[in-house]
Amino acid sequence: MTSTTKMMATRGAVLVLLTGTTLLGLAAGPAAPVPSWGSGLEGVGPCARADRLEVRGAEKQTFACLDDLTTAGTVVSGHTNQADWRGLHAPGTTNPTGVPGLQIDGYFPDTSTTNTNNGWQHDAQFVIRLPEEWNGGLVITGAPGVRGQYANDFIISDWVLSKGYAFASTDKGNTGASFYRDGSAPGGSIREWHRRVTELTRATARVVRSAYGDKADRTYMAGISNGGYLTRWQLENNPQLFDGGLDWEGTLFRAEGPNLLTFLPTALKHYPAYAATGDQQAHDAMIEAGFTPGSEFLWPFHHAYYWDLTQRIYREELDPEWDGALDAGVPFCTSGTPHCDADYDYDDRPAEVEDAVRSISLTGNIKRPMITVHGDLDTLLPPAVDSDVYDQLIDDAGRSRLHRYYLVEDGTHVDGLYAAYPDRLRPLLPCARDGFDLLTAWVEEGQAPAPDRFVPRPTGGDLVNTCSL
Repeated sequence: MTSTTKMMATRGAVLVLLTGTTLLGLAAGPAAPVPSWGSGLEGVGPCARADRLEVRGAEKQTFACLDDLTTAGTVVSGHTNQADWRGLHAPGTTNPTGVPGLQIDGYFPDTSTTNTNNGWQHDAQFVIRLPEEWNGGLVITGAPGVRGQYANDFIISDWVLSKGYAFASTDKGNTGASFYRDGSAPGGSIREWHRRVTELTRATARVVRSAYGDKADRTYMAGISNGGYLTRWQLENNPQLFDGGLDWEGTLFRAEGPNLLTFLPTALKHYPAYAATGDQQAHDAMIEAGFTPGSEFLWPFHHAYYWDLTQRIYREELDPEWDGALDAGVPFCTSGTPHCDADYDYDDRPAEVEDAVRSISLTGNIKRPMITVHGDLDTLLPPAVDSDVYDQLIDDAGRSRLHRYYLVEDGTHVDGLYAAYPDRLRPLLPCARDGFDLLTAWVEEGQAPAPDRFVPRPTGGDLVNTCSL
């Protein structure tokens, strides 16, 4: 297949992770229906206590007893939204099914209205799932990118529910490509993400105690991309709420850099010249900015669908004065165009911009065990300017004993791209699942996982469903 053909092949499978909407001409799909009482399980487990359950602080909450809380059941019953999670896993991924229990959908008070799930047009939406057979644990997640609360249903919820964990996820309080409009000050929309995860964690802990008659004896934070960032942030800032975390290629924000605004402008400025003529200086600038040698075959797709939009909406969130009255700049502008993000220079911006980034920055000072999984061909958040740096920050903070970092050969940012490049990419979902199992054994059984390492691509086997870190 040619590069162009391979890019076209991904169009039916890949959603832009950072926006949670399809920029590929696909319909977003209908919102999930408002949940209602279901299949006659009301007399068992948490369903028996549903009439006395309350998500404290929620403005709205609905309850549904379901034969199957996994996506195999919720797609049919209308208790998920596939548009939230489409494109995050590789075709052929097998998931557990048949986990009965109680689902609670609702939202906390909020003034923004970007999330249309359940027909509510209300942000700060959440989903809580309580399996009938509970193992005493709880897993909290935040949506990746700026997707809705169901974004982790296939890649995290199904897996942990099958193991007996209760599960909860939040939309983080704002969604979509214009998420930046929700903040009252630069960085405010992202700071709300922190608050919404904390709010949901505390509320779900109370629900779990009421539903099962006992409090959770362990609580984990897990997430991909921006959800990984929130895992890092929570283990740094709210360790009292969690026992450990799984960080799947979390976003790194640092006031002094690196951050999205320090390397994406380089891609916007230099990639077009490289694409047009193979310009060596342009290529060298890309590599120097942090993009991995060998990831060049992924650059056309990321230029078309990721780099430009990501730079503009996060720059608008953190530095809205750069483009004056424009709303998130000029898409795909060429260098030299006024207010063009291809010419954005973070180091030359006023101190107020660095202050905004500092308000959401990570330090590496984690206080609970955490496992990081990252693909070496991640072309949105290259590990050289992300997890490599964060791993060093953890070491510098004296917290290396609490951290394991596994860099996986041929992994990239979203597993949906694997279908186009099965000979050059490797899905990360099975590695993240293995990471979660290593984390729980570490926390619950004292089995320290293997030291940080590079995980080479196996020469055979089922790459879509197996991984050993």
